[in-house]
Amino acid sequence: MYYAREPGKINHLRYDTLAQMLTLGNIHAGNKMIVMETCAGLVLGAVMERMGGYGSIIQMYPGGGPVRAATSCFGFPKPYFDNLHEFPLSKVHSLLSGTFSTETLPSDPEDNALVEEESNGLSEEKQASLQETEEEPATEAAMEINQSEEQDINAEDVEFKENKEKENKENVREKQMKQWERRKKLTETAALLREKNADGLIVASKFHPTPLLLPLLEFVAPSRPFVVYCQYKEPLLECYTKLRERGGVINLKLSETWLRNYQVLPDRSHPKLTMSGGGGYLLSGITVVLDKGKSDSSSLEALKMEEPSPKRCKVQDLHC
Repeated sequence: MYYAREPGKINHLRYDTLAQMLTLGNIHAGNKMIVMETCAGLVLGAVMERMGGYGSIIQMYPGGGPVRAATSCFGFPKPYFDNLHEFPLSKVHSLLSGTFSTETLPSDPEDNALVEEESNGLSEEKQASLQETEEEPATEAAMEINQSEEQDINAEDVEFKENKEKENKENVREKQMKQWERRKKLTETAALLREKNADGLIVASKFHPTPLLLPLLEFVAPSRPFVVYCQYKEPLLECYTKLRERGGVINLKLSETWLRNYQVLPDRSHPKLTMSGGGGYLLSGITVVLDKGKSDSSSLEALKMEEPSPKRCKVQDLHC
């Protein structure tokens, strides 16, 4: 439905390409998957459906929160969401460097609005009290007439202010509880990522894949698959070369899925004229242990194998 009506919301991800992603990512029940996607939650829902509620999924999201509009359309039961975790992309580098902390989380804008409303209400009350003290009654007769009315109005105002203060306190408590729960979930997700034993990685984003894939591969265990989707080929070519230079991956493949629909009728069977032109590109591979010391030792051995310049000169003189 998304591909037929609003393909821009899912980055023009075709259904056969999505099926290839699930197959290449080896997604099955009991996995621990990392999903980074900006396809309105479509890829996340497909992964959740294939896993069947068993295992754990960590959704990486940009911005203030994850988008799961398409995930809610799957109609999953509540147990499916128990093992679904979320983690912001802005905290990935701090988690890798060991400087991650939940205290640096920005407070919700609604909390600041509540504080401003309370301060404004207090200032208005103070101004009203100052005005009441500054103004003096003109005559005692007028005071006696309006005294009973003012008492009734003041009693209503006091009750209204008390109710408003109670509501503000309850709202502040609810916001504090939500923020505490959010920090608790974030620390649990960070603990899962620190184990660095994820069973797979899927990236389907509108952003450039290279700065997303390289740090996220640190959380994937060796001998595990990863799949990257992009609508265009050039970003994946750059990602391919970066992975070749970095190492730690094998069986790198850059492929394009091709789909053709046929109209089959008597004496006029041919491909449909309105078929899809392209379904995007996939970069897949398998992670291996990245031995940094081995590359240094190999470069030293290569330097030792080279002949020194004086010896070269002697060999050239002998040939002459």
